[in-house]
Amino acid sequence: MPRSNRSRRRRAAEEPSELDLERIRLGMRRTEVKRSGAWNVQPVGAAAAQKVYTCPGCGAEVPVGVAHVVAWRADGLMGEQADLAARRHWHARCWQIEP
Repeated sequence: MPRSNRSRRRRAAEEPSELDLERIRLGMRRTEVKRSGAWNVQPVGAAAAQKVYTCPGCGAEVPVGVAHVVAWRADGLMGEQADLAARRHWHARCWQIEP
């Protein structure tokens, strides 16, 4: 077997950091553009859904343990903090069909 000319210390430093599998499984925050403007959208997995919310799309409850999405304005006039404070929890399907 050929010998590697790289030092072992350097090889250890080049190894990629450990993947956050939970974050990959749930999805990452993304920006979506709809007719109403630009929105930040963050998926929430069933295991992370610990509270009951009211979906603004259909008016029904998003119960504990149900995967859903959280959305807030990405282009609001009042600033990022105000947009984040006004975020809403949607059923994933309601978010998809919302204009």
